[in-house]
Amino acid sequence: MENLWAPWRMEYILKKKPSESSGCVFCVQTPDFVLDKGVRISAFVPLTQEDVERLVVCRGQEVFVMLNRYPYAAGHLMVIPYRHIMDFTELTVSENAEIMHLMQVSCKVLGRECKPDGINMGINLGSAAGAGIADHLHFHVVPRWAGDSQFIAVVSDVRLIPEHLEDTQKRFALAFREIIG
Repeated sequence: MENLWAPWRMEYILKKKPSESSGCVFCVQTPDFVLDKGVRISAFVPLTQEDVERLVVCRGQEVFVMLNRYPYAAGHLMVIPYRHIMDFTELTVSENAEIMHLMQVSCKVLGRECKPDGINMGINLGSAAGAGIADHLHFHVVPRWAGDSQFIAVVSDVRLIPEHLEDTQKRFALAFREIIG
């Protein structure tokens, strides 16, 4: 029998799980600025060191984008409103607009940085629908490649992610900044 080494998993194993710690894993501090009617959607907002540690790659006015810490595929992004809501129908018009804008920008970033053959985008509303974190609305943007269901995923229920998440965070944060301007 061969061993498959994944030493970075120990961080997850030893880390307090969301139910053990206080707060929502998707709740991040809202940026310190007042929304003006003339401010363009998703003007660049600098990232903090905490953002980098939490794998945030882009901050908008009402929505942010972060890497999924437990991705389905390399480059798996999530677009998340700052407001802690779980009901899709409670999104404001401006949150909805910024979510769509940042999903479009996410597709541009993935196209540039990952060159996928396709992209899955979606949302799971409630745990019965597959939401791992059901109490904070979030949208998935997942790059896909032809034949990306590798043998190891099928045989061993293991996904191969070829780049460390911290390196992906740096690369994607720069790409978002360059595309949004």
